[in-house]
Amino acid sequence: MTSAEQRGDPYRMPEVDHLLDRVAELIEQARPMPLSTSVVINKDETLELLEEARVRLPEELRAARWLLKEREEFLARVQREGDDILDEARGQAERMVQRTEVVKAAEQRARQLVDDAEAQARQIRHQVEDFCDQKLAGFQSALDKISQAVDSGREKLQATLPVDPQNEDLSDVEGFSPELDEGSGFFDQDDS
Repeated sequence: MTSAEQRGDPYRMPEVDHLLDRVAELIEQARPMPLSTSVVINKDETLELLEEARVRLPEELRAARWLLKEREEFLARVQREGDDILDEARGQAERMVQRTEVVKAAEQRARQLVDDAEAQARQIRHQVEDFCDQKLAGFQSALDKISQAVDSGREKLQATLPVDPQNEDLSDVEGFSPELDEGSGFFDQDDS
């Protein structure tokens, strides 16, 4: 794999780490010197690996910086999207609350209108009942006057009828009906 291919993959294992692993492996596999704790390592190979790591280190740092920048941009984009979603949710919640408030206000207004209409209907019903009672009282008064006039007229009529004190039989009087008693009888003018 070439360096250009590796630069295209930001998530590859850094080459410097790989080179340092090879140096550590070289030291671990070095032959020990007889009668000593020191080891013999290939100086040229080790220096070559360290030099290559030193050369590649700036490239690795650039890649790391690029990854950090990408990460920060990604986090910022996700944060913006999250803020947008939260703003939209808050707006929708606010609209729903406003609709709920409008509905509550409408329901309250409707209850008020119904209460007012019922109160007005009660008032009108009482006025109608009072009006009817007044009219019926007027009719009753008129009927009482008519009844008094009828009674008065009957008394006058009875006072003008010729009555024989000896013969209280009034059957020969014209218009007199014997089946009616004196309290409920009436004079029929058409019979004359």
